[in-house]
Formats: sequence, C-alpha cells, structure tokens
Amino acid sequence: MVGLDIGSSAVKAVELKPVGKSYRVAAFGMQPVPPDSIVDGAIIDAGAVAAAIRRIFDGNKAFKAKDVCASLSGNAVIVKKITLPVMTENELNESIYWEAEQYIPFDIQDVNLDYQILDPGTGPDSRGSMDVLLVAAKKEKISDYTSVIAQAGRTPVIVDVDAFALQNAYEINYGLEVGQVVVLLNAGASAININIVQGDQSVFTRDISMGGNAYTEAVQKELDLPFDLAEQVKKGIPVDGATFEEAQPVLRAVTENVLLEIQKTFDFFKATATTDQIHRIMLSGGASRVDGFREMLQERFNAPVEDFDPFRTVGWDAKKFGDPLDVASTAAVAVGLALRRVNDR
Repeated sequence: MVGLDIGSSAVKAVELKPVGKSYRVAAFGMQPVPPDSIVDGAIIDAGAVAAAIRRIFDGNKAFKAKDVCASLSGNAVIVKKITLPVMTENELNESIYWEAEQYIPFDIQDVNLDYQILDPGTGPDSRGSMDVLLVAAKKEKISDYTSVIAQAGRTPVIVDVDAFALQNAYEINYGLEVGQVVVLLNAGASAININIVQGDQSVFTRDISMGGNAYTEAVQKELDLPFDLAEQVKKGIPVDGATFEEAQPVLRAVTENVLLEIQKTFDFFKATATTDQIHRIMLSGGASRVDGFREMLQERFNAPVEDFDPFRTVGWDAKKFGDPLDVASTAAVAVGLALRRVNDR
C-alpha cells in the first residue's frame, strides 16, 4: 500500500516493492501543504490538504496501489503501557474498553482503541500480571484524515501512529539490537515525535508540540520579516533585510527550549524504565536540519546522534527519484507506513 505522511508543511508518499528480504522504492512523491492548513495535527483546510495529496498521485503514474496507510500524532493520540492481571487474548479483547477508561482522558465512546500485548505474563518470572501497550485516537481526528484521503481519490485502510511508523522504518533499515536503548526523534514542522525503543519494543513515546515552525516564527518576530522570508533565512539563505548570522542566535534560543522539552521526555522515561542509559539518538524530520540542532542535542545528552537513513537497506533509484539525501530526512514516517499490511501488527 502507499505510505502517506500528511505533515503540516508537506505531504510525503512512498510505495515499496519487496526485493528478497528487503524492499525498494517503487514510487515516491512530495507536495507542499499551504501554511496553516494543518495546525497541531488538526486539519483546518481539508480542501487544500486533499488537493496536495491529489497532486502527488495525478502527476505520478508510478503509484499503483489505491490503498493508503496514514498516521496521526499529537494530543489526539494516547499511547500508554498498562499492567493488567494475566488473561487470555479473548478475555482481554472483551475487557480492554473497560480497562482503558481509567487511562484515557477522553470519553471512551469518542475514541478508537487498539492494543498490543508486550509481555503475556506467562514466563517463569511472571507475577500474575501482563504488560499491554494501549493506543487510543479520537474518532473525529481519524475521520478528518481518512476523509481527505478519500477526497483525493484513494482508499484509507490503516491509520497508524507517527512514532510507530518511525520504529517500522528503523527496524527494516537497522535491524534489532537486544538491550540497546535507541531514541527515534522526528522533528517536523509543528511537532516532534519521540519513540524510545529497547530491542523490538517501544518503551516510551511522547509528542512535543513544537517544531520547525517555531524557529520560523521566532526569526519572523525577531528580524521583522514575513513568514516566507523568515523560512528562507532559517535554512541559511540570506534575504533582503536579514542575514543568516543575524538569525543564528534566534535559532539557538529556540533549540534550547526544544532541548528542555526533550530533557523532560527523557526524565519521564528514566523514572519508569529499568535503565537510564541511552545508547544512541536517531534524528529525522526537516526541523532536525536547523543550524546547531544536532550538535546541541549531542552535547546536552552525551549520546551519539546519527541521521536516520530510511533508505539504508531500502533500495532507492537515484536516476528515477533524484538524490536520496534531498528527502531522506523527511521520508522516514512515510517509509514506515508503506511497510504496513492490512491485519498485521
């Protein structure tokens, strides 16, 4: 199916083809989304978003699949690891809504729920309890996203979570490292998704509602520029009335605020985890390219920081799609979504 990452600055689409034990990119497309069409993960201008999705497919005959997998993040999604008494899959299926009510700050009638058993609690060390990953998303938000996909002439079949799509893309490209704690950090235009993974399990996720737009807005305000010029200066392109050197202190001040939020996330994780060691941080998303972000992240958390390459083992035809480095930082979620299959987990 097509993995469709509907972001607040651009829509990215990837279709994969299996090759041996891995995959290659069969089709790729990316289209900008007008500013303020999506705010904090909420679709404000459905027509503009549907038009951007339609442009990807209309202009690209390489996309063959009609079925689409999209994803959500932000405050409409709750991801929580919960501990329950040991029970069978059928018993859990029947009681999960009742159990979930205690953990979800929304009316249970307003959400779609899913879960994954992390530890069935049947091993020799079991204390009569099982660990379950609970995911809830607001029906209204799911409906907004599936509607724009349908408007664009495609069939939405799966709605995933950004943080888990990142994990899928990471596992296919980097494999599993038992005992290693890896932070998958995806810094987009309006949010930063963090998924802390240990082996094959997600042990902590959090979405921070700050991203690349916060940098642009700070430059806009500080240097008195319109949004589009502030966006260029942020990327290191000088414009009339402002140089990149003038913008650098502004960018670093915003990064400091972002690092404080990331620090809070790591503190939450360490308070609940059996280890406080972070072995590496994998960085993706357009905002991760902001000047100084990577260096300040590495300095603050004293852990190796690497660029996440979603095409490390997934084949990419440079003749057909251009230089993979141009899109690697923003394609990770779409690649992870394209790996999904109906009824898989």
